[in-house]
Amino acid sequence: MKRIDLKIGVWWILLFFGGLSVSTAQNDISYNTLPRWRGFNLLEKIDAKNNQPFKEKDFLLINRLGFNFVRLPMSYECWFRADNNYDQKTLLEIDEAIKWGEKYQIHISLNIHKAPGYWVNTPERKPNLFDDDAMLSRFVEQWVMFAKRYKGITSRALSFDLLNEPITTDEKYIRMVKAAVKAIREIDSDRLIIADGNGCGRNIVKGLAPLKVAQSGRGYDPLYVTHYKCPWVGEEYGNATVPPTWPYVDKQGKVWDVKAIEEMYRPWIELKNSGVGVHIGEMGVNKFTPHDVTLKYIESVLSVLKKHDIGFAFWDLRGGSGIFNSRREDVEYEDYEGLMLDRKMLELIQRY
Repeated sequence: MKRIDLKIGVWWILLFFGGLSVSTAQNDISYNTLPRWRGFNLLEKIDAKNNQPFKEKDFLLINRLGFNFVRLPMSYECWFRADNNYDQKTLLEIDEAIKWGEKYQIHISLNIHKAPGYWVNTPERKPNLFDDDAMLSRFVEQWVMFAKRYKGITSRALSFDLLNEPITTDEKYIRMVKAAVKAIREIDSDRLIIADGNGCGRNIVKGLAPLKVAQSGRGYDPLYVTHYKCPWVGEEYGNATVPPTWPYVDKQGKVWDVKAIEEMYRPWIELKNSGVGVHIGEMGVNKFTPHDVTLKYIESVLSVLKKHDIGFAFWDLRGGSGIFNSRREDVEYEDYEGLMLDRKMLELIQRY
């Protein structure tokens, strides 16, 4: 009997201190003290028409290669059904990704890439999230569902990145963020929340400061370098015939080099220094840009980010901008467990 009591006593001690450590872990990361996360976007749920489960191997690889962050840009159409019903299979697959994040010591940032009434690829769609109360309500409901589902998971393990790359007025964007933040914090007051910059993720939003959210920027400028021959960003790039160089001189005669990159990030650096967490949630160069130019550009961006202790996430891990399977024509690939590895790009990113 005494041995049983002793076991119960030990169990309560472990429970108490275990709970204390969870609480501490939840509170030791906040919107103004982001770690310098380094990692990748995983795209399995970016399109409801090709909704795929996440792959544990990706999380294992990211950990093994020395990175600690995964952003999951997702279409709400992957899980949303009429009358606020949800596809449980899809939600269980998201649960798995979060568990793998914890298993491999990778922070997971959930992001709604395509939202009710808004998608960066068709920003003027109607009804619009920023103008239509019904769309805003449906958007908030998605985050309420996630807040309830993941309450108790620490912010060191999980954050909510509300909306991918808004394009609207700051006033309308702040209204949207405010509604989502209020609803999330009524359920989970400690959840780390991130807001992408306005203007397709490029511009800080000073008016978000009272909401105590971190902000996420981008690493895609100048677009002629990063999106050369990419038709989805306009004819100027899709029909381009002159390969970019680095440094690069644009049509206005501006010289883009590491100094210009640092100046581009000046507002973000100042925001970070003011006490708001900053992370670059997407960056990368598409496969049509010459590889030597790609590496020089990436090094310029990463050198600035490292100098100012700002983390980043590449778009993507496997694909046209990734370290695996990018199918660039000017790269000698290395076989890495069945994947085509761009070793030069990997080693460059690892240095930063």
